[in-house]
Amino acid sequence: MRPTDIQPIGEELAIKWEDGSESFVRLEKLRRHCPCAGCKGEVDIMGNLYKGPEKPLPAAAFQLMRIANVGSYAVQPVWGDGHATGLYSFEYLKRIGERLDK
Repeated sequence: MRPTDIQPIGEELAIKWEDGSESFVRLEKLRRHCPCAGCKGEVDIMGNLYKGPEKPLPAAAFQLMRIANVGSYAVQPVWGDGHATGLYSFEYLKRIGERLDK
């Protein structure tokens, strides 16, 4: 499933999918679900998770400065605090949009 259009609208990211469905993901939720190793941690071959301590995020962390396509499989947001290492695959982005929590 691929998006046909992605636009920030206020506090949300609006995504129109190729099947005609739409997702609206709060920017805070998007940032808190960042898939990068620094945010989510890394798992070794034995399944052990290595993750640094939780850090409070400043308000700028939820300001989307820009979002870029990565190949034909993901997007990479750049946040107001400079964080830009998260690559959100289209499948992952769709799952975040479908989750009702946070």
